[in-house]
Amino acid sequence: MSERERDDHSGTETTGHEWDGIKELDTPLPRWWLWVWYGSMVWAAVYWVLMPAWPGITGYTKGLLGHSDRAQVARELDGLADLRRAGEGRLKTASLQQIEADPELQAYAMQVGQSVFGDNCATCHGAGGAGAKGYPSLRDDVWLWGGKLDAIAHTIRVGVRSGHAGALGEAVMPAFGRDQMLTGAQVADLTEYVMALSGRRADAAAVARARQTYADQCAACHGAGGGGDAARGVPDLTDAEWLYGSTRTDIHDQIWNGRNGVMPSWEVRFSPETIKALAVYVHANAGGEPEPVVSAPAPAAPAGEGADARAAGR
Repeated sequence: MSERERDDHSGTETTGHEWDGIKELDTPLPRWWLWVWYGSMVWAAVYWVLMPAWPGITGYTKGLLGHSDRAQVARELDGLADLRRAGEGRLKTASLQQIEADPELQAYAMQVGQSVFGDNCATCHGAGGAGAKGYPSLRDDVWLWGGKLDAIAHTIRVGVRSGHAGALGEAVMPAFGRDQMLTGAQVADLTEYVMALSGRRADAAAVARARQTYADQCAACHGAGGGGDAARGVPDLTDAEWLYGSTRTDIHDQIWNGRNGVMPSWEVRFSPETIKALAVYVHANAGGEPEPVVSAPAPAAPAGEGADARAAGR
């Protein structure tokens, strides 16, 4: 067998391959690379024997160790369920006020609330509950449907204009312009009247013309002075909080078209314990209306994890 050609510069044999006058050198692979390669083959062979690896027609090789990721996940979920059951048991027997009075139980409820809020409520109310136009902020102290723990829990449970049988007397804002209940001029005058109610500069003549219209069409819900009615979800027209915007154009649009936001009822999807946790989470993060001081429940098992929304501020 003839000796292969050697490169004159490096002294390395060539492979005999040549392209465009360039000859390929038969350079040996680094020894460390070869050992890694051989070691990988040994590792693969051991893995095939010990772990699930080879598919078959009706199944797969189980491996000598009998490892199963599915079984491992199932065990972890069972452990998490046991951990949650202990906390949920305490939530079930404690009142909302007792939960907030017990630091350990409140911490558990806050964890549950944060998780559930992020998965279900943040889409509308925002990741931090800051809200947006048409979606109430859960970070302020303005509560259209009540800011006490029981009121928040009730709102989460039945929703707002969701059709739930347990909903309280929900007010509905008529579309005064769109449904031709008022003329365009009357809606424009009412816009000025509402501007004046909230302490802003308004057309005095328009305010005077709208006074009787407001008394006839709006006072039954919003009150003669525009203070609203939290029991029915009627917004206060005298403050600086506006769910659908506070400009003249925004207010005119609300009077003309009517705005009636809908929040789903979470009673079917969430357990009573989860709704409690949500209420505690929203109440604590928003600095909700103060609650009477109560004693904490007797300590029980440790806790573990899951949270939505408050009712609409304007």
